Amino acid sequence: MSTDAMGSLWPVRRRYRHEQWDPGRGLCWQWGTRTFVMGIINATEDSFSGDGVADRLDEALALARELVAAGVDIIDIGGASSRPGAEPTPLEVERRRAVRVIDAVRAELDRIGADLPISVDTTWAEVAAPALDAGASVVNDITGFRLDPGMAPLVAERGAAAVIMHNQRGRPHTDLVADVTTGLETSLQICADAGVGSDRIIVDPGFGFGFGVSQNLEMMRRLPELWALELPVLIGTSRKSTIGAVTDTKPGDRLFGTASTIVAAICAGIDVVRVHDAAEMMQAIRMTDAIVRPAP
Repeated sequence: MSTDAMGSLWPVRRRYRHEQWDPGRGLCWQWGTRTFVMGIINATEDSFSGDGVADRLDEALALARELVAAGVDIIDIGGASSRPGAEPTPLEVERRRAVRVIDAVRAELDRIGADLPISVDTTWAEVAAPALDAGASVVNDITGFRLDPGMAPLVAERGAAAVIMHNQRGRPHTDLVADVTTGLETSLQICADAGVGSDRIIVDPGFGFGFGVSQNLEMMRRLPELWALELPVLIGTSRKSTIGAVTDTKPGDRLFGTASTIVAAICAGIDVVRVHDAAEMMQAIRMTDAIVRPAP
């Protein structure tokens, strides 16, 4: 195949405000060189994907070791379910679950010599603060710091990195990319006002959060329009209901559907993917990177 014929497979050429990101622990992610991978540990009982470990530390540690063996770049730990219709988790329960698992996973990572950063998946500063004390260095907020006014100041004070997501739930729709961009720009202004530098931020368009099947598919097609923000972009499609709707599968049977969305996102130039089935997804990620991001 000629170079011209392969051109359509290459990611859109990106511009970044900052060429790298520091997720803590003295690490550095260089944008545009490869796809970075966030592995998931749900410290809950009611995860939509059926993989919650709640307070079962032995299961959480076993999953952490699996994620390390698969080659993920960061482990994301949350103590409350964000699935549609989930009952709100009491704050003290979310805090206890998240902090206990983060503390144990950090100790296990250090024991086995895996210098991976941990992100805490929470919308509350009261959870994020002790999670950072326990060993997290990144805050992953599905409300983009728009729910808890204490979250952005906390991240600024602690010098933590952040993943800020646009969440369309409860908001009227206009145009998909306009909705996402406007929401993220609001979150970025909150960050700037609190002193969180854009060099510490990854943005997430919020696949599945307030969007229907057709809108989620449209999001995948229009990912390159988000590059106008000039910030690294993370997307989390793993096992989600849109894949189930298209493939008529339950969460645990969505490996190939998830892999398809990841391949499409990488070809569009996405920077980070958030996954459950890390070992299987790493095959798709490494193969796609080898095609569209060959070593110089």
